Amino acid sequence: MTTKKLRWGILGTAGIAKRSVIPGIQQSQTGEAAAIASRNLEKSRETAAQLNIPTAYGSYEDLLSDGSIDAIYIPLPNHLHMEWSIRAMEAGKHVLCEKPIALNAEEAQRMADTASRTGVHLAEAFMYRHHPRYERLKEIIDSGEIGGVRGIHAAFTFNNAGDKGNVRYRREWGGGSLYDIGCYPISVARLILGAEPEAATVHALISPEHDEVDMMASGLLEFPGSVALTFSSGMWAAFRNPLEILGSDGWIEVPGAFVGDQHFIVHTKDGVREEKPQELNAFALEIDDFARTVWGEQTARFTPDDAV
Repeated sequence: MTTKKLRWGILGTAGIAKRSVIPGIQQSQTGEAAAIASRNLEKSRETAAQLNIPTAYGSYEDLLSDGSIDAIYIPLPNHLHMEWSIRAMEAGKHVLCEKPIALNAEEAQRMADTASRTGVHLAEAFMYRHHPRYERLKEIIDSGEIGGVRGIHAAFTFNNAGDKGNVRYRREWGGGSLYDIGCYPISVARLILGAEPEAATVHALISPEHDEVDMMASGLLEFPGSVALTFSSGMWAAFRNPLEILGSDGWIEVPGAFVGDQHFIVHTKDGVREEKPQELNAFALEIDDFARTVWGEQTARFTPDDAV
């Protein structure tokens, strides 16, 4: 256990922050949830009291001007990611920004350029990538145990359609399933294959009841070497988040690829086995990787260029 701590400020009181990331900071070896800000001081004070955060601010600007804060976590609506990430970096803070890091590649590039110019660490908050089971999955693939990779299928869906006031259903704010959860299957295919897609085709269900955002999406991404990702995302369907990696000689099933139980099943010519990695908090692991990068103890596992 390290004795030094990276002091975190949380810019906003979104559910993901309260439910997952702040507890991840508090359970990490390196992080301290030191302050939280909302545009409503009463709201930030309430959240601070609930989660044992010592300082609450009634404006984002006040948090960024706090010289004791080392890093900022940004769980704001998608259309605010670029603005407040850049403002935080300009204030000398390291930034962990929720996915998707921006609304398009141009915005993400501006953020990456700001990180380079100001000398701070900028990371996109895909927590699942920091769990060691993904290193194990890549080990199995690299060993040739399932043969060459022939295809990947992944999905992430849940049903929140009744909550029509949710920020996910604001088109101008970067709403819709692709931005919110479709980014997970896309990122995991890029992670496993170590490559970028060459073509993309997506069919979406657009809902007039939800400000014309995509409530469901089904896609095909074509990668080099004739390997494809087929994926689905949705906010109007039953919850699931599976991953399947299909090889020429076997396949791997990951029932909870992004959240939930962390076991997976390997099918080979020699039989079937289940692997049960240690149950670890991926959010805490993400925080620890972030801090060790900031402190120069390791290189960034995922750079801003990856987010672009």
